[in-house]
Amino acid sequence: MQWRSIVVGLVVLRLSLSCVLWLAFGLGPNVSWGFNFPLGFSLHKLDLLFRDEKGIDPKGNSWSQRIHGHIHENAATTCANVGEASTKRSYLSFFDGNKDEYVRRYSSFPDTLKAKMKDMAKDMFYFGYDNYMKYAFPEDELNPIDCKGRGPDVLNPSNININDVLGNYSLTLIDTLDTLLVLGNVTEFHKAVKLVIDTVSFDKDSTVQVFEANIRILGSLISSHILLTDPKHPFGKVGFDDYDNELLHMAHDLAVRLLPAFENTSTGIPYPRVNLKTGVPPDSINETCTAGAGSLLVEFGILSRLIGDSTFEWVARRAVRALWNLRSNETGLLGNVVNIQTGQWVSKQSGLGAGMDSFYEYLLKSYLLFGEKEDYRMFQAAYESIHNHMRRGRESCNEGEGDPPLYVNVNMFSGEIMNTWIDSLQAFFPGLQVLNGDVDNAICLHAFYYAIWKRFGALPERYNWQLQAPDVLFYPLRPELVESTYLLFYFLLCFDTLKDRMESFFLSETCKYLYLLFDEDNPLHKSDNKYIFTTEGHVVPIDKRFREKQWNDLFPCEEGVLAEQEPNKRPPPSNTSNCNRIPEERRYTLPLKSVYMRQIDNMVGLF
Repeated sequence: MQWRSIVVGLVVLRLSLSCVLWLAFGLGPNVSWGFNFPLGFSLHKLDLLFRDEKGIDPKGNSWSQRIHGHIHENAATTCANVGEASTKRSYLSFFDGNKDEYVRRYSSFPDTLKAKMKDMAKDMFYFGYDNYMKYAFPEDELNPIDCKGRGPDVLNPSNININDVLGNYSLTLIDTLDTLLVLGNVTEFHKAVKLVIDTVSFDKDSTVQVFEANIRILGSLISSHILLTDPKHPFGKVGFDDYDNELLHMAHDLAVRLLPAFENTSTGIPYPRVNLKTGVPPDSINETCTAGAGSLLVEFGILSRLIGDSTFEWVARRAVRALWNLRSNETGLLGNVVNIQTGQWVSKQSGLGAGMDSFYEYLLKSYLLFGEKEDYRMFQAAYESIHNHMRRGRESCNEGEGDPPLYVNVNMFSGEIMNTWIDSLQAFFPGLQVLNGDVDNAICLHAFYYAIWKRFGALPERYNWQLQAPDVLFYPLRPELVESTYLLFYFLLCFDTLKDRMESFFLSETCKYLYLLFDEDNPLHKSDNKYIFTTEGHVVPIDKRFREKQWNDLFPCEEGVLAEQEPNKRPPPSNTSNCNRIPEERRYTLPLKSVYMRQIDNMVGLF
C-alpha cells in the first residue's frame, strides 16, 4: 500500500538527517575529504555542567534557571583557568584512546557512509518527485497518503495555510527545477523546463501570498533561467537550442502580477496577498509580517538587473527601508506583524523564527549579490541588536561558564522575554552566522537544535525551552537545520501522526541540501564561481552583472537609513576562507567541546 511506502520514506529521512548532523560536529583527521577541518580546542573541566548565580538579571546570562532553579555553587577552579594552562594541546589528546563519548560519536564519518547517505538523499528526492509527477502533476502538491494532487482550496478561500502557497501553477514542478540539475539529471531538467513552458500560465483566478509566490515560483524561474544561460556552465552545457528565455519571460509576467500589492499602501510596505488576475482582493487585510514584506529584494532585484527595469527592485527596496525605519529607537529591533497603512506594530514580538527569519537573511544576501553597502549596514546594525537583546547565555560559545547561548523571543521595545518557545524556522540562523563569519555562535546554536533533533528524532515546529517539550507537535520536513549543517560544514572546510502533504520545499531545499552535503564533487563545489542559495534554496551565482545597474541610482539615502560604516565596525564578509580565523591549536577536533555538548544535551532533557 502507498501509505507504507510513505512511512518507509519518512524513516529513511529521519535516519539520513541524523547521520547528516554528525558532520556539524567535526570530521577527524582520519577522514579523507582532502581538507583540514579548521577547529580544535583546549580541555575544559568535564564536571562543570551548570553554575547558578542568585539574583539573576532577567536579561543576564542565565536562562537555565527557568528550567532547573538553583543548582550548585561555583567551584574554585574554572573552565577558563584549566584552558589557560593547556592552550597548545589538542582537545583529543586529553582522552586516552578517544574514550570520550562525543569524540567517539562525532570524530569520524567514513567515506562509505558518506556515499550511502548521498544515495539515500537522491532516492528520497526521486521518491517524492516521481510520485508527484505520477499522481499529482499538473496540480501544485502531492498528498502522499492519498496519492492525489492538491491545488487551491476553492471551496474555502479563508484556508490560507493552503491558498497562500498553492496557486494552480504546478508549484512543486517549478520549485524543483534546479534541484534536478544539482542531482546531475540534465535530461529530466530539460523535460521539466519544457513542461513548465508548455503547461504553466499565471493568468489564474488565484489569490496567493506575495512572499510565497516570490520565493518558490519567481525565484526558481530566475535561478533556472540563469543556469540554462550561464556562460560559465557550472553543471556543464545544460542549455538547449530552442530555449528562448521563456522562463525569464514567465518570471517577468508573474512579477508584474505581484506589483499591485505595492500600490495604495501609505507606508510602501506591500499587501500580503494578491489575486493573479485581478490584483489586491477588496477584503484584503492591512497586516503583514516582517519577513513576508521584507524578503523580496533578492528575487526582485535580480529580475530588475536581468531585464533592465528598475521597478521591481525599487518597490522591494522601498519596503525594506519602510520596515527598517519602523524599528525601535531603544533596541533597534523590529516587530513581527505591522499595519501597512499606519505603520503601527500589531505584534511587538521580535525573534529569529517565523515572521522575521528571512528579513535578516536577505539583508546580508542582498549585499553579497548586489554590493549595496546600505544592505550590509542594515544587516550589521540588526545583528548587533539581536546579540544585545535576544541572545542569552555565556559570552563565548566555547569558553567560560554559564548557560549555552540561546536566542529568545523578546519585546521589540524593551528587550524583555515574551515567551519561552523557539520555532524550527530559527534553525536557519547558524547558516546565516556562517555567511557573516560568526562561526563560534553558529556552532553553539546549531548544537542546540541538533540536541533537540536527537531527543525527538525531528525538529518540533515549536519547542518550549523552559518545559523541555514541544509546543507544536509536527515536523513538515523543513530544510532549515539541514541548510545550516551544510553551510557550517562546507564554509569551514580547509512525530506522532502522518500529515498528508508534501510541501514543495521538501524537494526544493531539504533533499537538495542533504544531497549536496554528501556530494563533495558536485559542480557547485568544484566551480571557480561563487553561489548563494535563496531562502527557498534556489541557486543564484554571485555575478558582477548583478552589481551593475542599467539605470541611475533611484535609491538615494533616506531618513532612517544608516550612514557610512564607522571605522571601528567589522568589515563586510568576503568570499575568502574562514580557515585563517581559527588558531592552529583549535584545529582537527570537535567544533564544540564535549563539556558544552553535554551541557546542551542536558538542557533539552537528553540526560
